[in-house]
Amino acid sequence: MLFRSLVAATALFAAVPAFAQEATPQAGDRPDIAAGAAQFVKPTNAERTQVLVGMLTTLGFTPEIQVFAGGNQATGPMEGANVVVTVGEGAKDIVLTAHYDAVKLRDGTLSQGIVDNVGSVMAMMEAAKTLEMGLEGQPVAHRFVFVFTDQEELGLLGAKAFLEKHGKDRIAAVINADVAAYGQTVMYGENNGPQSGFVLETLRSLCAERGFDCMPYPVYPPSDDRAFSAAGVPVVSMGTQDAVGAHQMWLAFNGGENNGLKEGFVPPVFQRIHSTEDRLSYLKGVDVARFGLFIADLGLALDKRLVEIQAKDAAVAAETAPAAPAPVPSAQ
Repeated sequence: MLFRSLVAATALFAAVPAFAQEATPQAGDRPDIAAGAAQFVKPTNAERTQVLVGMLTTLGFTPEIQVFAGGNQATGPMEGANVVVTVGEGAKDIVLTAHYDAVKLRDGTLSQGIVDNVGSVMAMMEAAKTLEMGLEGQPVAHRFVFVFTDQEELGLLGAKAFLEKHGKDRIAAVINADVAAYGQTVMYGENNGPQSGFVLETLRSLCAERGFDCMPYPVYPPSDDRAFSAAGVPVVSMGTQDAVGAHQMWLAFNGGENNGLKEGFVPPVFQRIHSTEDRLSYLKGVDVARFGLFIADLGLALDKRLVEIQAKDAAVAAETAPAAPAPVPSAQ
């Protein structure tokens, strides 16, 4: 998660498969997800790239590595690498993103970057695998493009590079996940522009249908979503926490000066990320799996909603189109 000023922030469809509904977190944890997440604990982000490519390949995907010229004033020029896989076919894309890079700490070492943002990466892989299996033989109108971005922590550089390469014309909607290693409360931002209204409506409906605890944030911390919203692309950014942590974060960002939190209080999640505290021990595989299935459901729900919008727009266009002129009888 790109996070610059916590102090300033605190001062102020039945037709789609119900993947998330079918999850049974009570049955036990997901040690495979925890084991996968552990592989990302590396000294460099370049090594994390190789871990990601290897895991996606093991899942049966053919990942595309999109190299870009990145870095910023602090780092100097630095090559970055987005990793992309696709599921399904379609003239338009539903893009699903999560950054896999970790922040460099003040002592020069790399954070383990589990809460920020390996949990989301594992959830996205769960969603990709679920969609590929669930859509076999079931046509959808959109292609699902999973983009694992690099250098989010340096200024959303991977997301910007993807947009520059891919363009926005094919993108119908974007789902971004950031900070989602534990907890079953789904947090989401409402501050991505009016073009994102139908995405939020679809998300709210899905939360109600699946019985998920979902918390809207009028002000939500920035992540790769901001690169897409700045380009006018419909997008929502989501994360997960335990209910208490989600409420505390909501108050810190949206509660105003008299938010009820103790003076100087910093929500625990922001004490963990971008620090040595962002450790593997916080990850809960069952929560990550549950969120991944929810992401898959949201992708399918957006596919359905976009088809409905397109059909409605076509009907309106047909009704408002001028009638064809009557043929002029020929003189005999």
